[in-house]
Amino acid sequence: MKRGMKILVAVQVTVIVFLLGIFVGMSIEKKRMAKDTAADTAKETSADGASSSETISTESADLPDAEHPDRSAAVSSGDIVNREVDYGPKEVPEPTTDDWLTAKGNKLYDKDGKEVWITGVNWFGYNTGTNTFDGLWASDLNTSIQEIANHGFNLIRVPFSAELILAWSHGEYPDANFNQATNDYLVGMDSLSIFDYVVGQCRANGLKIMIDIHSAETNASGHMVNLWYTERISKEDYLAALAWMARRYKDDDTIIAFDLKNEPHGKPYEKDGAAKWDGSKDENNWRYMAEEAAAVVLAENPNVLIMVEGIEIYPTDIKKNGDFHSENEDDYYFNWWGGNLRGVADYPVDLGKYQNKLVYSPHDYGPTVYEQPWFQGDYDFDSLMKDCWKDNWFYIYEKGTAPLLIGEWGGFMKEPNLKWMTCMRELIKKNHLHHTFWCFNANSGDTGGLVLDDFTTWDEEKYAFVKEVLWTKGDSFVGLDHEIPLGTNGISLSDY
Repeated sequence: MKRGMKILVAVQVTVIVFLLGIFVGMSIEKKRMAKDTAADTAKETSADGASSSETISTESADLPDAEHPDRSAAVSSGDIVNREVDYGPKEVPEPTTDDWLTAKGNKLYDKDGKEVWITGVNWFGYNTGTNTFDGLWASDLNTSIQEIANHGFNLIRVPFSAELILAWSHGEYPDANFNQATNDYLVGMDSLSIFDYVVGQCRANGLKIMIDIHSAETNASGHMVNLWYTERISKEDYLAALAWMARRYKDDDTIIAFDLKNEPHGKPYEKDGAAKWDGSKDENNWRYMAEEAAAVVLAENPNVLIMVEGIEIYPTDIKKNGDFHSENEDDYYFNWWGGNLRGVADYPVDLGKYQNKLVYSPHDYGPTVYEQPWFQGDYDFDSLMKDCWKDNWFYIYEKGTAPLLIGEWGGFMKEPNLKWMTCMRELIKKNHLHHTFWCFNANSGDTGGLVLDDFTTWDEEKYAFVKEVLWTKGDSFVGLDHEIPLGTNGISLSDY
């Protein structure tokens, strides 16, 4: 009888273990499918082909919530990325003030008059509502920073919303959404504390940072808004956010540049709601606002570079339509949002005694983002130069007016996009144009990223493509810090 009972118990235990195995397996598969579904979610591309897409994962509802402390280990992707190597934080050196850059002609130089080349990458999230970098729901922050440096990018362009910076300036610190198991060392830090941590780790890895006001309001689609102000975020709010950020980091050359506003744009029929570029002091005149915004930043820190992007439209006849009054599209040249800098020829940005801090920063994309007229039919490098690049912004470089930094370029490694990417890479390489590749993020819907859905595994094909326009000396990547080498595979400016 005892033996029979033992057999019965053994059978019951076996059944229970089997059922638990099925349950766990189904749970893992469900989470994996949710992750794959979210990764496939792409942002809606605007009808005119506006670029610079960000999609915030639909899984964000599962991120740690300050109102639910019992969910402190929640993970948006459902899975924790397994890493064979624990990179860990690097010891943070004291900030310095000897790595500032200046412009002369169409080049950038360090304090010793040596020419430098900014070859960076974009990593968004501080603009989307994540309140930190997107992807930390799956990846480890330290690993990501170190691998960006190890892969040879010497600067990270970090998109922000003016709204988030304003909150910080008022002593309000929205919680950052991240995987608290994978990034347990960030637990207890708010969104500003985490950014300060990032600044330190970038410094330790020889990386520099560009602050980009990507949108007025915090929103994954905030960049779709035409201007640098909204009904909720005023022009004064926008300027205050810039001033606060410049003042906070004025003694730290880890942050070497400010991109004043991402992709100002707007169409003729939108009238005062569209960004224009002329000699007026109108509220929607981006050229005038860029000068005002630059003055605010440079008053706090006269050492940083100022990036000024273009707009979307510019009059074909400046004498007849110089004030942008026409609503007829035939009266305008169109380009990518932020990519139309034709106005510089007629109304150049004037930074006064700080003119040597000015860099113009157009954005340019391929036909998978939107099939612009210059992509229709057969096109090549020469036709792109003739039909788009030269008259919209490359003339600025040719004439030696100012340096150019292509603030966003990139996309999927397939046709019809690859042909354009190859032409753009050739332009960058031939002229050593400064650039920040779009983007590190896997969740950029119409371009993809340098990393795959786990935000840890690199897309080796895309990286090999971009690597050809990273700053190198021999087999080493070149950083922008005079003393600290760029990652484990790079050298410092002094070594260079």
